Amino acid sequence: MPESILVVDDEKDLVDLLDYNLRQAGFRVTTALNGKAAVDLARRDKPHLVLLDLNLPDLSGTEVLKLLRGDPGTRAIPVILLTARNDEIDRLIGFELGADDYVTKPFSVRELILRVRAVIKRGGASAEKWREGDAQVHSAGPIEVDMAAHRVSVEGKAVELTITEFRLLADLVRARGRVRSRDALLSEVWGYDSEVMSRTVDTHVRRLREKLGPASQWLETVRGVGYRILAAPTD
Repeated sequence: MPESILVVDDEKDLVDLLDYNLRQAGFRVTTALNGKAAVDLARRDKPHLVLLDLNLPDLSGTEVLKLLRGDPGTRAIPVILLTARNDEIDRLIGFELGADDYVTKPFSVRELILRVRAVIKRGGASAEKWREGDAQVHSAGPIEVDMAAHRVSVEGKAVELTITEFRLLADLVRARGRVRSRDALLSEVWGYDSEVMSRTVDTHVRRLREKLGPASQWLETVRGVGYRILAAPTD
């Protein structure tokens, strides 16, 4: 069955344009013109991805994102933000809240569809590539990453991560003891090159540290290079 996309924007013409083009690209599409309807549809339908405008007439896009990330039933749904704003701070706020990507209006519909496919692929078929010829469970101290179950735990307690956060942690744990540069993480985890800001990685690492709690001592910043999971904890 084709992947399903929920398009959320208060511009009816843009919604109709995206609806048509996404259907032509082989996706199933539902639409919402306000935040409340978006949350209700996401909870009911569990789409494969949400395209979410930040400027909505009732709930703001950031409020919708908070609600989706705070609900166990919708927490793992990938979200791409759509907005006319181009300030870096808006992009970083979106990533802080758990967005998976960000597209600034006006945008190329063709590029948007490529990004939609890339984000869905992160949590779908591409995950199989990670599992081939690979141990199903990786660990670093109290952190355990179960690739097959797509589950992370710290000292046996489950930690809820978004798809992107999971892939980021899995990549770092698999490379335990070795430094992973920001460029390498952008390519492997996000599937992009320099078009995505390196601060995207930093923002996701900060969120990851918050969720790992005390176990974040195993995640080290290598200044000017990137990050690594330590072979032994820091003092």
